[in-house]
Amino acid sequence: MGMKERMHTGELYLPNDDEIMEVQLKKLDRLYDFNATRPTEMEKRNSLLKEMFAEIGEGCYIEPPFHSNFGGGHVHFGKNIYANFNLTLVDDTHIYVGDYTMFGPNVTVATAGHPILPELRQQGYQYNAPVCIGKNCWIGAGVLIVPGITIGDNVVVGAGSVVTKDLPSNVVAVGNPCRILREVNEHDKEYYFKDKKIVYGSL
Repeated sequence: MGMKERMHTGELYLPNDDEIMEVQLKKLDRLYDFNATRPTEMEKRNSLLKEMFAEIGEGCYIEPPFHSNFGGGHVHFGKNIYANFNLTLVDDTHIYVGDYTMFGPNVTVATAGHPILPELRQQGYQYNAPVCIGKNCWIGAGVLIVPGITIGDNVVVGAGSVVTKDLPSNVVAVGNPCRILREVNEHDKEYYFKDKKIVYGSL
């Protein structure tokens, strides 16, 4: 098995392999093009994203600058996903994101890791583990999601959290390391922020 194939198996591999680098540099060129677009060039941005990503649904919006190891080449987005400034997707292997999920500014989703043994790191070895984020999640500003994590549907991850363990659906989770604070509940049907009530007739 070649180094390129090992990227998606969880095995140790060398990311500076010639075959990998050839593919990666081409994808990074497209990422550069995307980040160089003007705010008025929405059609060009959408066209580039469809070319860059492994999959991307309709109605997705990513605010440049966007950072990605493979330019989105291993990223699978559903529809109507929003990402604010400085989304970083370390997509050395696959990242899956469900419909209607939102990313605050400066979020990092990482799939790449390095062995603890110094001798292996010195040689440049790496391993990857996929990340799965469900539908209709809100990933707050500055959140870090480490390799191998699965997050369920309708999850809110508070700003600055470091997600080191899987999160089930329908919870609010915060902290470093990120822990479940509570479930999404009846109170959330009446209030959207502190004492601010949802006025359904005006929506």
